Amino acid sequence: MTGDLFEGLPDLNPRQIHLADGAVLLRGFAGEVDRVLLCAVEEVIAQAPLRHLVTPGGYRMSVSMTCCGRLGWVSDRSGYRYDPIDPASGQAWPAIPAVFTEMARNAASQAGFESFTPDTCLINCYEPGSRLSLHQDRHERDVVAPIVSVSLGLPAVFLFGGMHRSDRPQHYRLTHGDVAVWGGPARFAFHGIAPLADGHHPMLGRRRINVTFRKAS
Repeated sequence: MTGDLFEGLPDLNPRQIHLADGAVLLRGFAGEVDRVLLCAVEEVIAQAPLRHLVTPGGYRMSVSMTCCGRLGWVSDRSGYRYDPIDPASGQAWPAIPAVFTEMARNAASQAGFESFTPDTCLINCYEPGSRLSLHQDRHERDVVAPIVSVSLGLPAVFLFGGMHRSDRPQHYRLTHGDVAVWGGPARFAFHGIAPLADGHHPMLGRRRINVTFRKAS
C-alpha cells in the first residue's frame, strides 16, 4: 500500500470539517491528551486483551479489538451483539477510564451533541492492510446519542457515505488526534476504513488505534 491512497483527499484545514448534516470531523481535537488516552488504552488492553473476532459468516476480522464499559461489542457465528461479559475471560468488561468519558463528552459537545455520556467503548487496532468495510452502527438501543470516534497513530482513510450501502462514500484522511462525531440525520450513515497504508508513527509504530464511544443501552 502506498501514499497514493491519500491523493485527492481534502486538505487538513479547516480544524472543523462538515461531513454531513449531523456529522463533523474535529481535526487534532485529541492531540493534547494523546499520551493520557494511550495510557488508558493500554490499561484496558491489559485487562481485556485485543482479539480478532469472527463474523457471523465465519470470516476472521483483520482488525483486532477489545472493549470497556457496561457493555462490549462481540461477534461470532451466532451474530453481532452487545454483551456485558467478555467472552474471552468470562468476566465483566473493564470500566471506561475517566479520561475516555471526558474526551467523548467534550467532542460530542463541540459537535453540537450535549449531555452525551457513553456506556461502551470499542478499541480497534489496525496494522498495515487492516480495513473495516462499509457498515452502519445499528446495534445500539440508544440511537439518539451520537458516535464519537478518536484516531491515534498511523493515518487512515475514513470512508463516510450515505444511508445506503450503494451510496458512494466521501474519503477523508484521518491523522493522529482527529475525532469524528456523527449523529442526528447522519446517525446511520455507512462508514468504514480503507486498507491501512504502511508507515511508522512515533508513538504507535506500525499501528493505528481507534477509540469509539457509543451509548448502547
